Amino acid sequence: MSLREFLEEMEERREVIRITEPLSTRFEIPLVMKSLEGGPIPIFENVEGYEGVTIVGNVCGTRDRLCLALNVSREELYNRLIDASRNLKPPSVVSNSPVTEVIEEPDLRSIPILTHYEGDAGAYITSAVISAKSPDGSVENVSIHRLLVLDERHLAIRLVPRHLYKLWSMAKGEGKDLDIAIAVGVHPAVSLAAASSPPFGVNEFWIANALLDGKLRLIKCRKVDAYAPADAELVLEGRISRDREATEGPLVDITGTYDIKRSQPVVEVINVMHRKGYIYQALLPGGAEHRLLMGLPREAAIYEAVSRVVPKVRAVNLSIGGCGWLHAIISIEKQTDGDAKNAILSAFSAHPSLKHVVVVDADVDVFNLDDVEWAIATRFQADEDLVILRNVRGSSLDPSADQERAITSKMGIDATRPLSKPREGFERAEIPRSGRAEDIIDKLMESLGDPDSF
Repeated sequence: MSLREFLEEMEERREVIRITEPLSTRFEIPLVMKSLEGGPIPIFENVEGYEGVTIVGNVCGTRDRLCLALNVSREELYNRLIDASRNLKPPSVVSNSPVTEVIEEPDLRSIPILTHYEGDAGAYITSAVISAKSPDGSVENVSIHRLLVLDERHLAIRLVPRHLYKLWSMAKGEGKDLDIAIAVGVHPAVSLAAASSPPFGVNEFWIANALLDGKLRLIKCRKVDAYAPADAELVLEGRISRDREATEGPLVDITGTYDIKRSQPVVEVINVMHRKGYIYQALLPGGAEHRLLMGLPREAAIYEAVSRVVPKVRAVNLSIGGCGWLHAIISIEKQTDGDAKNAILSAFSAHPSLKHVVVVDADVDVFNLDDVEWAIATRFQADEDLVILRNVRGSSLDPSADQERAITSKMGIDATRPLSKPREGFERAEIPRSGRAEDIIDKLMESLGDPDSF
């Protein structure tokens, strides 16, 4: 299962737009990607200075597109992600594949890596799926990390203190560099699996293979001890240095603001494999695709955790205004007035970076923020329904928090109907339906143009 196959399917569905005008990798392509958020997948066929290479963006840019990639409905999405993490499938390993069509010496300057925003430290690879193994080979991790181009053979990698950082620390403790494979241009299921956060020791390639019904293939790298998706467009083989570091950042992160500068490990690229005429997959930092890839696996984790403490979870939304990361809106069917507060605490536990949680009843649409605000206005009392947690672990991406220590304060809002009061006091009034009136409304809307404009 490849990115190309997915793009072919999206083109048949008219979800792809081809752009033939010449555009630069510095700001111009990112600007067009930004303008098309929520719309079709742009394929840039005329990349200035890079003949024969195309760039694709916004591949995972809508929730419905990700559902198509996994062949599920919106209602089935969380359970599909949860099931894949529970029923792992080891992928097959092949000796040859499309990504080995060209094998060459590294020169990062020959790859159309984007510079996205004016204040960025430089050109960044942002969609890369990075795989590595522990020194004894017992643990394999697959995750997404940003990579700053330093020169033609070196990158600075942002290592959040999680699983890849742990593998690097283990290798460093043995006086070794860490071998890695950097894959660019993969099927959305591989990206989603790499963005998930299973326990240390769970192989995200196995999750991706479960999502792809056993169709994921891997290939062993030529010069490092690591595996990569056999149907990727481009693979960089490299090593994370045990002792060499460089300044990494600033770069716009999921909040749409600049992350701080840090000293981060240097990656030396020692080999490059790619398809002939490869497609370079770009991802706009802070854009819709970034939010969805990071947020969807956390929505599923919140759904699963909250489902353990309340009778029924209807929906979870890591909202756009909350950067797809810091704010969760959860609708539940509650049986007691303590259910919503239990849901709040479970959500914070399932997604430690979460900052604010709003819990609403099942009659409130979590994707309609007017609906959510109405629930807060009519069903919330601050002296009874507010939960505040002080000096707890949060997100280092939140500029209002202590970013070095990732310490923050958190708030939960119980905007569910109090069961001690009559239900009818909280129900929205409705006008009885009339076929004759609805026919007239349809004619009025047609004569007035697009009804969404009102």
